[in-house]
Parts: sequence; C-alpha cells; structure tokens
Amino acid sequence: MDLTAHTELKLLAALAIGLLVGIERGWSGREQDEGERIAGIRTFSIIGLLGGVWALLTEIMNDWMLAAAFLAVSALIIAAHILDVKNNKDVGTTTAFAMMLTFVLAAWAVVGHPVPALAVTIVVATLLGYKPALHRWLRVIEEQELYAGMKLLVISVALLPFLPDQGYGPYQALNPYWIWWMVVLISGISFAGYFAIKLTDEKKGTILTAITGGLASSTAVTFSLAQFARGRSKKLFYMGGVLISSSIMFARVGIEVFVVNKELLQNLWIPLGLMFVVILTGGYWFLAQGNSDRKSDREIDLDNPFQLGMALRFGLLLALILLLSEAVTEWFGDEGIYLLSVASGLMDVDAITVSLSRMAQNELNPDVASLGIILATATNTLVKGIIFAVIVGWKESIKLILFLIAAVTPGILAGLYLIL
Repeated sequence: MDLTAHTELKLLAALAIGLLVGIERGWSGREQDEGERIAGIRTFSIIGLLGGVWALLTEIMNDWMLAAAFLAVSALIIAAHILDVKNNKDVGTTTAFAMMLTFVLAAWAVVGHPVPALAVTIVVATLLGYKPALHRWLRVIEEQELYAGMKLLVISVALLPFLPDQGYGPYQALNPYWIWWMVVLISGISFAGYFAIKLTDEKKGTILTAITGGLASSTAVTFSLAQFARGRSKKLFYMGGVLISSSIMFARVGIEVFVVNKELLQNLWIPLGLMFVVILTGGYWFLAQGNSDRKSDREIDLDNPFQLGMALRFGLLLALILLLSEAVTEWFGDEGIYLLSVASGLMDVDAITVSLSRMAQNELNPDVASLGIILATATNTLVKGIIFAVIVGWKESIKLILFLIAAVTPGILAGLYLIL
C-alpha cells in the first residue's frame, strides 16, 4: 500500500507525529497542575492535525497558504510562551520550538514524505526525553574534550568535502579525499569509544573499559591494564580485559572492511569470526578466574579523544602504506603484500586494513588482500601479549601469550584454507 497516496493515512501520520511529541511533553510536565503547562498531548495532537490539514489544502490553494498558517501558529505559540514566562518565570523555549516543529513535520508528512517525517519525530521525542541525561553529560565534558569534538567536525564537515577525489603521485595511489575519509572514520570510532567510557561514569570498570576502549585503541587499553596488573598479585583479571579489548578489534576491522569494500567479508568473516569468538570466550574465562582481584582504586587514563597531530600521523601512515602496497606488489608480487601486512600489524591494524580493502577494488587480488588483513590482525593480537609481558613480566604473562597464539592459529588456518 502506498502511504503517500491515501489522504486518511497522510492525516494519520500527521496525528501520530503530534501524539509522539505530545506524549513526551505531557509526561515531562505530568507534575504540573492542569492549565499550568503551555501544551500537552491534546495540544500537540491538534497542532499535528492542523499542519496536516493545511498541507492538504495547499493542493487546492496557493502554497503560500501553508507559510501563512505556519506564521499564524508561530505567533500563537510565541504569545502563549510570553504569558507562560510572566506567570511561571520559566524562560525555557523547548516546548515552543517543539510545537513549531510538530506543525512542520506534520505538513512534511502529508505532502508526501511520511516516513522521514516520522523518523525525525522519533529523534525529536528522544532528544526531549533525554534532557536530564544530556545535561548530565554536558556537566562532565571538559574543555579539551569540547575542543576535540570541534576539531573532529572541522576535519570532517569543513575539510573533507573540498578534497579532490582522484589519484595522485606514484601509481596514482594517493587519493586525498579517500585518505582523509579514513582519517575521519578512525578518529570517529576512537571518539565514540572515548565518550562511551567517559559518559557512563564507570571508569573503574575494567570490563567496560576493555569493551569500549577496544573501539578506540585495544593497544592503548593493553598498556593501561598492564600497568595496573604489574602491581597486583593476581593478574588474570587484567589479562581477561586485554583479551576482551583485543576481540573488539576484530569487530572494528570488520566495520572498516564493510565501509570500504564489503565484498571482502565473504573471505574474512569466518577467519575473523573464529579469532573473535575464541579470544572473547577466553577473555571471559580469564575474567572469571581473576574475579576476586577486579577492584581497583585507580582509574584507567584515556588520552584526549581527538588530537590533530595523531590524525595527521595516521593519514601519513596510511598514505605511506598505500604507496608501499603498490610498490611491493609490483616489485615482489603477492609475497610483498604479506610481508607488509605483518610489518604493519606490529604498529597499527587500521591503516593496512583500509589500504588493502581499497586496493582490492581495483588491481589487487581480493584473496591476497583478505589474507593480508588476516595476517595483520593476527600479528597485532600477538603484539598485545608481548606488550603485556614487557610491562608485567614474561613469567607472569606466559598464559596470556600461549592463549593468544592458540587463539589466532584457527583464524590463520581457516583463512589459508578458504583463500589459497
């Protein structure tokens, strides 16, 4: 059934928009006496129907009638808001703007876009309902984090659209737009991981840190947990945190491959999935074994969520790997890609993942790219065990190292079986 072709359904969508916003506003002001609040469920429902009816009338009258109706409704809303401010001394304008937006969304639904209008309405109702949480989050955001968010917006919204989307340099390997898009993607994932920890107010939770920190940098989480484990008699709990964080890395790689070249996932989902499941299962086993030592009076420190210098270094690393990938392919063939994957995995798995995924769209054999990504992720996983051992001690870390070797082996073997 075509929702845009039936007048009754159009008006029903307009009414639903008013009801959704009205229910939230009515619930939010439920403690107020009748007549004290500027608008509730009935008023918002009527505004939704009003916007829908006027949008229908524009089909037989001039489009300017809808604009005139919006101005008239806005004038009434402003007048009611002024009276409310005088009576209740409440200068908040959220409800007034919500009423205007309800009228506009209802009209938008009726003129032929009910699904996006309803989607926006749900977002609006959610934002209105999450007022306490949003205000609480604002109170815990620090100045450097606010500026970090602004910088991330600058490199994405303000800079990315103006970069040329074509190849430059040797082998035409350097595409400024694509390289910077990958910088934005990785920075965005790191930014989300940082605030997932920050805003939950549970920095001392090792499990939460491992899960959300794995989105940002599982290597950084490994450094932090190793520092904690060094001063503890029982270290299995922190080893479990390292494993949980490492398992998240495989999910992150899967997301990056899906964004750049989702066709590669048909080669990768079994090897990456095997390593993910084995390491995740082992992580929870280590956590359970060391559960008695899970408490800590210190917090896991996270760096600034976005540093422009770090983003630039990642972009340069990505560009270098792109050039080297093209060069070693021409000089040494497929074996060169495998060596580069192992070497890159020692430092960073994201850059080599997006580079090989990109190259597999053109001249690089998808099987070679897939195996390279598997080798990079396996190498990066083993490096975490070495990092933990260097900080904590080799004797104390032998269980973690042996488990990591056993965990990546099935993934490598599965990749070799499926690809070669």
